[in-house]
Amino acid sequence: MQKGIQFLALSIKKSLSKNREMKLYNYYRSSCSYRVRIALNYKSIPFEKVEVNLLEREQTEAAYRLINPQGFVPFLQDGEVGLSQSLAIIEYLEEKFPAPALLPSSPRDRATVRGLAQIIACDTQPIQNLRVLKYIQGTLGAGEEGKLAWIQNFVGSGLEAYEAHLRLTAGKYSFGDEVSMADVCLAPQVYNARRFNVALDSYPNLSRVCSNLEELECFALAAPEQNSSSTIERR
Repeated sequence: MQKGIQFLALSIKKSLSKNREMKLYNYYRSSCSYRVRIALNYKSIPFEKVEVNLLEREQTEAAYRLINPQGFVPFLQDGEVGLSQSLAIIEYLEEKFPAPALLPSSPRDRATVRGLAQIIACDTQPIQNLRVLKYIQGTLGAGEEGKLAWIQNFVGSGLEAYEAHLRLTAGKYSFGDEVSMADVCLAPQVYNARRFNVALDSYPNLSRVCSNLEELECFALAAPEQNSSSTIERR
C-alpha cells in the first residue's frame, strides 16, 4: 500500500512537471491564496488556478495531501518545484522574476517591507483563518456572535499596528510610492476586515493606501469575486 501511494505521488509530480505553466492550488476567499494571486498578476506571470474548496474540506482529501502534505492553500507548482506558505512563494517569485520588484533595493528597506508584511501574515491573519474560527465557534461554543467579536478584536489590533507604521513609511502605497510585498498582504486583510464588519474609520492611512491599491488591475483581478468557481464559470 505504501509503495503504491509513493508511486502515485511520484506520478503526480512528474505529470505536473511536464506543464511548464505554474499551477496555483488555491481557494478564492483564502487570504493567503489572494496574496499569491496578486503577486503573480503584478509580475505578469501566467498561471493555472486549481480550486481547493476549503468549505467542502477538499484540502483534507488524500489526493490533495499527496500534493501538499500540510493540506493548506496556497500551493504553487512550478515544474518540479512545489512550494507552500504564501510568503515563501512570493519570495520565490521575487527571486525568479525580480522585475517588477515587490521588495526595495536596500537591506534596510527590504527588512522594513518584510516587517510590514509579517504584521499581517504572521500576527493578524492566522488568528482569523477558517480552522481557528471553526474551533472558536463550534468546539469552544462561542457561536456566531463570539466568532465576530474575536475577529473584530484581533483584526482591529493588527490593523491598528499597521496604521501606526504607515505614519512613518507610507506614500501612495505602504512603503513609499511603489507596490511592495506589504501591499500584497494588506489588501486581502482589509477585504476580510470589511467582510466581518471591522471598523476602518480609525485607520486613514491604511484606507487611503487600500483605495490606491484597488485601482490597480493586478489587485482587482486577484479579488475573490473574480476568482470564485461561479465567476469563472460565467466567463
